Amino acid sequence: MTTLALLLALAACPSWAQQAHEEPVWWSLVPLAPGRAGRVTEDPWIREPLDAFVLERLRAHGLEPAPPADPRSLLRRLHLDLVGLPPTPEEVAAFCADPSEAAWNAAIERLLASPRFGERQAQAWLDLVHYADSHGFDKDKPRPHAWPYRDWVIEALNTDLPYGEFVRMQLAGDVLEPGPGVVATGMLAAGPWDFVGQVEVADGTSEKRRVRSLDRDDMVATVATALLSTTAQCARCHDHKFDPVSQEEYFDLQAVFAGVDRAEVAFDADPGTAARRRELQRDLQELEQRRGEREAELAQLLLEAPGARGLEGERDRLLAALPEPDRTGSMGWHSGLAQRPDELRWVMVELEEAGPADAIRLHPANEVFRGHAGAGFGLPEELEVEVRSAEDAPWRMAGSWQRAPGPRSAANAPLLFPVEEESVQAVRVTSRTLFDRGGDFCFALAELEVLSEGSNRALGATVRASDTIEAAPRWGAAMLVDGRSPHAPEQAPLDRVESALARVRRTAPGAARVEAELTALLEERTPLLTALEALPPQRRVFAAANEFQGEGRFQPVGGGHARPVAVLARGDADAPGAMSAPGAFAAAGHAAARFELPGDAPESARRLALAEWIAAPDNPLTWRSIANRIWQRHLGQGLAPTPSDFGRMGVPPSHPELLDHLAARLLSSGGSLKDLHRTIVRSATYRQASSPSALARELDGSRRLLSHAPRRRLDAESLRDALLCLSGELDLSMGGPGFQAFRFEDDHSPRYLHGEVDPRDPALMRRAVYRFVVRSVPDPWMQAFDCADPSVLTAQRFETTTPLQALALLNDGFVLARARAMAARVEAEDPADPLGRAVALAWLRAPLPAERQALEAHAETFGLAAACRVLLNSAEVSHVD
Repeated sequence: MTTLALLLALAACPSWAQQAHEEPVWWSLVPLAPGRAGRVTEDPWIREPLDAFVLERLRAHGLEPAPPADPRSLLRRLHLDLVGLPPTPEEVAAFCADPSEAAWNAAIERLLASPRFGERQAQAWLDLVHYADSHGFDKDKPRPHAWPYRDWVIEALNTDLPYGEFVRMQLAGDVLEPGPGVVATGMLAAGPWDFVGQVEVADGTSEKRRVRSLDRDDMVATVATALLSTTAQCARCHDHKFDPVSQEEYFDLQAVFAGVDRAEVAFDADPGTAARRRELQRDLQELEQRRGEREAELAQLLLEAPGARGLEGERDRLLAALPEPDRTGSMGWHSGLAQRPDELRWVMVELEEAGPADAIRLHPANEVFRGHAGAGFGLPEELEVEVRSAEDAPWRMAGSWQRAPGPRSAANAPLLFPVEEESVQAVRVTSRTLFDRGGDFCFALAELEVLSEGSNRALGATVRASDTIEAAPRWGAAMLVDGRSPHAPEQAPLDRVESALARVRRTAPGAARVEAELTALLEERTPLLTALEALPPQRRVFAAANEFQGEGRFQPVGGGHARPVAVLARGDADAPGAMSAPGAFAAAGHAAARFELPGDAPESARRLALAEWIAAPDNPLTWRSIANRIWQRHLGQGLAPTPSDFGRMGVPPSHPELLDHLAARLLSSGGSLKDLHRTIVRSATYRQASSPSALARELDGSRRLLSHAPRRRLDAESLRDALLCLSGELDLSMGGPGFQAFRFEDDHSPRYLHGEVDPRDPALMRRAVYRFVVRSVPDPWMQAFDCADPSVLTAQRFETTTPLQALALLNDGFVLARARAMAARVEAEDPADPLGRAVALAWLRAPLPAERQALEAHAETFGLAAACRVLLNSAEVSHVD
């Protein structure tokens, strides 16, 4: 069938709504029914209730289960499934000597309690939510703080966080556990992010609307796919063709995420610190509101001061007449660079002697840099000006300034701060919210002047600063008081007007009272800021956020608000229809689809409502989905072999009653995923050998009846970790930023150069789950072994067999380095028989006589490292029975 014919056929296909009256409720939407444990319940083969379901189905087809796997294969299978690492020869020898049920159960409990368990199981979840450490798209920039979410998943699985809480935290962790809980919402931000569309495209454009809609679509797809095994995203352009999800319900799901963006968020790891920070920030916000009211009153009083209007008109005329700025020579003072915008920077000017002053004037710098247009370069988001009358006198607030909402660029107009002190000996300017110069942050000023009767008393004064960039002849501390600003030569008339305006304003009726109130408010602000600075530094994570430090045209919604979301005709961002309200889809049947939220509810209430809707014990999709995924990890494929599509285009489960039994078991255990893993690996079904009988090969070649265990190649991460384990180099350090198996070039479009690193670098020896995952340029070695593509939601890895795999395992520098390290290890551990030790490590058994003879001959000709290379390339290393 041609593509056109297929599209026409789909268009003509009746929708689910038209078919609803003809078909029963689809299996995945029926309420959970744990069912019976099968008619065969007393058979000695049965070790767990789940085995009864399997045995009954096998016998109905005239089949019997495969015999148990041998102890060596069984223990290796268990280790690789639960912790992703092979057992030691000593562990295998002990289990082969006592393969009893008690020993098997003890091995299970030991592995479930291992921190390696969470590392192994987290990889499947990270695949599912398409986690990576870079943004993707054409400017695949790094995400330096994506990794805390990865670590959160590992810890949650290691501590056996109940699955319901696991779900809730990833959708609304910032609400459920303010502070550290924001890390869990990294799930919503795990997917690709369009840097160009979000940061560089202007608001109000068709492209910006499209980018934001697609960004929310990815969040909907991630949640629906990972948590519900549902293709709800297929309803973006029209009602779902096959499943009961309408287009209106799809956009209701989008509305849930309309208040958050993917962004870097600061958070407190300690809940107590988070609570204290929220309290201080609330007090500061209230104080700022009062200060804003006083400043508005003062502005009106100053405007009405006798003679002020005429002087302001003269000032505006002089400003307009100033020529284009001079960007040559002295540019002013430039602080050292900060990696975060909320670091403290200050600069202080000490006058030769105390004396009178009318006003302090600050000149913004004018520099073209990293796309910044020039005017206002280095001017932070806010600053404070303080003065003192003597070296031993206290600092008093002279005024503060905050950038008005709007574009980042600022004009060259100087900032004027009238002085109430009779005498001034020093001036200090401080900022705690720095200027973003494009990847790093700073504070810069072209000139600081102390005006007195039209003259500048700060000329040539001493300058001290928190830090400074000395890059003569353009930047330096002394250049802050050298009399040069972008308009300095032409500003003499302006100086006289500014001084006169400052004197007039001091005489405005009522101004002194309001200024005293403002001074009191600013002094009240100081201890709050001091208390905030005394708190432990915040950490950062790339997660779902309503409030964050914006960049370019990428700005937060803020205030707990959400953007409006409308149903889009054919999914077209320029064809909005009826407005949407946060909700899910009615077909799940366990709760109302539309969330009953008050009109003034914060956006976080939307995500929390969805979290409760999904994690509800009677939501049939949630619990069937995760039970099927856990089964898949141990038996090679899910009972429903399309694990992310429980709809009509997916394949129904082979054992529906067994799937419901597992889901019910998970619920009855309080959501313990470890209990479900335990139940499965203790079963006789799991312990079968991977060699089917002739009849099973004929009737159950696809293993849908579960007549035997699968024989699988190790996934890319487990294979890499196994090689490091065998060479004795595996670094089991947990957590933190991912290691970079590439050389990085930070260009306009970043470059990730794999293969240009030393394979012996100790930084590369950590487990593969801790690697820095790049979307646009995958690791070639990992990709050869079917590593997940982090740009798509990967529910199940496809296992291929290609020549590249043989070449990668035989010739790659990483493998060669492991072979040499393994040779050094076995020579140190067993100098009398290093080859025997190498075989024991790799194959967990003694070599057969013919095998030993061949390996010895190879080692004698090419060296022990070459023999270890052969072992690392063997199927007994790369596959699991």
